[in-house]
Amino acid sequence: MTTHIVLAVLTVLFLAATGISFLRIAHGFVRSFSFPRLQILVLTVVLAGFTIWLVDDLRWLWGLLAGQAIVVIVQAACILQFTPLRPRQSQLFDGPDDAPNVVSILSSNVKMSNRDYDRTVEVTRDANPDIALFMEVDQAWSDALAPVGEERPHQVVRPLDNAYGMALYSRFELSDVQVQDLIMDEVPSIIATVTLRDGQSFRLYCVHPEPPVPHIDSAGRDGELMQVAHLVDKDAMPAVVCGDLNDVAWSHTTRLFQRISRLLDPRIGRGFYSSFDARFWFLRWPLDHLFHDARFRLVSMRRLPYTGSDHFPMYFSLALTQSTGDSAPPPEKDETDLEESREIRQEARELDRDAIGVDWEK
Repeated sequence: MTTHIVLAVLTVLFLAATGISFLRIAHGFVRSFSFPRLQILVLTVVLAGFTIWLVDDLRWLWGLLAGQAIVVIVQAACILQFTPLRPRQSQLFDGPDDAPNVVSILSSNVKMSNRDYDRTVEVTRDANPDIALFMEVDQAWSDALAPVGEERPHQVVRPLDNAYGMALYSRFELSDVQVQDLIMDEVPSIIATVTLRDGQSFRLYCVHPEPPVPHIDSAGRDGELMQVAHLVDKDAMPAVVCGDLNDVAWSHTTRLFQRISRLLDPRIGRGFYSSFDARFWFLRWPLDHLFHDARFRLVSMRRLPYTGSDHFPMYFSLALTQSTGDSAPPPEKDETDLEESREIRQEARELDRDAIGVDWEK
């Protein structure tokens, strides 16, 4: 009987974790349950195996398996779109990798306390992106990244000692550059117009909102994501949003972000590309994102080697075309989505606290 109770308690915990993840409450404790969907699914499958092995009483057996089946089905449904079972949202580019309408982008959260500068510079040099974005950049990191800027003369660098500093290096011309604290003070985003070799331009949004931590609201992060989606929705220019969004690819807020912005996720139909936590293989999920306008085609995408940070760098290569082609955009936004987005942004603007500090980063 003790075994049955232990299995029942674990099953109830997994059911509770699954249910909590769907609550529309802007708090880190609630939001955090959206992250480990794959881990909860795998653990529940293992639990089902132990249940079949250890439970002889059919009433207990079928009751436990029913609860575990609910967890598996719900969690699998949430992450299924990031497997080959789902049609790809971004279409592949059929031209050469070095075509004049192609841009490559590296996005890397270096982790401010990580001082393995050389490894980050080396990985960047090997990937050789046209545009390199670094987050959690303080003055020491800004100085160490100087070699990256030698071949990328167009630069926007704002080092900060609160783990929200950013540095952007580009081979291509950057214009209309803005560095804005969209929601929280001292949490900047970089917005710039990038001009490609063929003369086409697109808007680049580099973002790194607050992380959801268990003891504080997530309104700052949610509000920044919705504010960026709102800016993209109003902008007629093709857009790319990239950075450490501190949100998983399958969360409600990320899917709402896509519906509002109409941007595509190149991982859909291809894989998870989990970038955090780089230190623990069993505790990873996709936090570092790139979303793009339907006029872009995907050339390539890959996770880069470990650099000493808790995030893997991500590399994306895109080609800007003149049409949306056969891309599969997210569902159309409706009035409910717009109202929810307005409420999220309003709640974030009314926050009366400082940004989550560096204590979570160490």
